[in-house]
Amino acid sequence: MKTIQTYSMLERLDHADFGVHLVHGESGLENAHRHEYFQVQLHLAGNATHRVGARTLDLGRGSLCFVLPYRVHRAGRFPGSRFYVINFAQNFLRSLPDMHPLDLDDVPLERAPELAPFLFQEHLDFCVRGDDLRFAQALCRHMAEESAHRRYCSLEIIHAQLILLLTRVFRCYERDLLALAQSQAQLGMRRDALKRVLRYIRDNIKGRITLDEAAAAAHLSANYLTHLLKNETGKTFVGLVTARRMERARELLDQSTLRVGEIAREVGFDDEAYFSRRFKKSFNVAPRSYREGAAGLRVQARDD
Repeated sequence: MKTIQTYSMLERLDHADFGVHLVHGESGLENAHRHEYFQVQLHLAGNATHRVGARTLDLGRGSLCFVLPYRVHRAGRFPGSRFYVINFAQNFLRSLPDMHPLDLDDVPLERAPELAPFLFQEHLDFCVRGDDLRFAQALCRHMAEESAHRRYCSLEIIHAQLILLLTRVFRCYERDLLALAQSQAQLGMRRDALKRVLRYIRDNIKGRITLDEAAAAAHLSANYLTHLLKNETGKTFVGLVTARRMERARELLDQSTLRVGEIAREVGFDDEAYFSRRFKKSFNVAPRSYREGAAGLRVQARDD
């Protein structure tokens, strides 16, 4: 498999903090690559394609492309294309000392709203026109001039202009970005709630587990938990609990010397025969046969 190249700022630029240049594109397709820094492209003329993550963007005049650090991407350009490429390190834009570049998808919008175009590039097509395009082009030109002749306050001026560019795009797409951020926040809350439910089931696997108790432990209503499980797992609450009991039983058959009856009680079944029927329904094999087969595979693996 071909290795995907990862570039640092100094491998492609003169400075480790910021760089911007105007590119006159030629026909061609770049190899897929990634870099340790942020990148923005503003297209001024001609056409191009850009694949970012799982999405291919068709870019024309006024199109913008936002690439997060370490996000795999590749660009295809056609004769006559012209565009600005802006590159900058994470700590140049904003200090996020507790946030690794690979975890930027988890940054709340209210903490760093200027990151929104990067976070949602795979959901939206960004394009500026008219006064917005002229404003963006002027900012790029001024940043390029300031970066080429750096002196006192140059980086402060560039930083201010970069923030203006990103926030101008945010304002143009504010409604869509806020809706996407809200959807993402709701998804995160649902996942956190589901984790609390699964933790409660795991911690109480030996005993009686009720919907009301699990919902209370996860700070949810029973009705909401039922709805959450159906949407996130496709299972009922009883189905989820049973599946978790069976998974734990399989682990104990693999990893312990407990008898089948003891394992049944460890996962919340008083009736060994009923436990065996449920296990066979889940895995198409009886508990004892499963253990014998697993033991045989371990012996074979040692012999090999």
